[in-house]
Amino acid sequence: MDVALREIAAQLGGELIGDGELRIVRIGPLEGAAPGTISFLSHARYQSLLAASQASCVIVAPPQRDAAQARGAVIVAPDPYLYYARLTQWWAARFRPAPKAGVHPSAVVDPSADVDPSASIGPLCVIGAGARIGAGTRLAPRVTVGDGCSIGARCLLHSGVVIGADGFGFAPDQGRWEKIEQLGAVRIGDDVEIGANTCIDRGALADTVIEDGVKLDNLIQIGHNVRVGAHTAMAGCVGVAGSATIGAHCTIGGGAVVLGHLTLADHVHISAASVVMRSIRQPGQYSGVFPIDDNAAWEKNAATLRQLHGLRERLRALEKMREDDKRQP
Repeated sequence: MDVALREIAAQLGGELIGDGELRIVRIGPLEGAAPGTISFLSHARYQSLLAASQASCVIVAPPQRDAAQARGAVIVAPDPYLYYARLTQWWAARFRPAPKAGVHPSAVVDPSADVDPSASIGPLCVIGAGARIGAGTRLAPRVTVGDGCSIGARCLLHSGVVIGADGFGFAPDQGRWEKIEQLGAVRIGDDVEIGANTCIDRGALADTVIEDGVKLDNLIQIGHNVRVGAHTAMAGCVGVAGSATIGAHCTIGGGAVVLGHLTLADHVHISAASVVMRSIRQPGQYSGVFPIDDNAAWEKNAATLRQLHGLRERLRALEKMREDDKRQP
């Protein structure tokens, strides 16, 4: 499992400086890299690691060219992190056995399901009646796709994913709960990746929708009738409550929560562990964590907190007036 450095540059581009015949045996981080490793410098603040690294080649941006060249072979690329991502794809395709198309003998596929012949259905998967699996899609072991749910082309669902479990719907009845049958499905677009043990609930009436290019980490809960826009990414343990609408090209940090029936505009970025309690109509970065309390007290404190900036400016103005008065004869 080794390759000449010139082969990497020939396949992925970039400006190669140094010995193209160097043999690369692994991809690894700068810190602790051994000879034979190709690494990358994703941000200038890590440049101090360059000189000490034993990596045979480092992928850098143009501003780091000279510093990297002083220590050995270099590939210069406009975006080293993107280059690294594409390098991992090329490396995996070259050295890792590709999953075989077809259905594993231990999988259970309803006769009415439509599974593209090029899809790979792993061990112990379950595909329900009327479900559809698109071309080139891969289901890792123990994935469940419920009745009537559809998955587009070139998707990857990791182990334990459940698509199309019932949404959480119950009507109160004199201290008891009456189940609301979930009659919708889940529709997943193309090029979606879903991490291990993530659950996407079917809609109550309309479908839950995950658009093209969405990337979901492990242990995420997507409630019924949620819509997630194209190329949005969510980190682990995010929870999205029912009927929320999340725009395209959003990011949601790990452990964050989006309450139900809210709308997030395109290009909204939520910091980790934040709780989104209102719709967000403008693009931007948003953060917020507030301690739990009795609801009436919490609402008063939250209202006060939102006024703190204005109160600070008023206090500064008063302090300045006081200082000015002191300086007057």
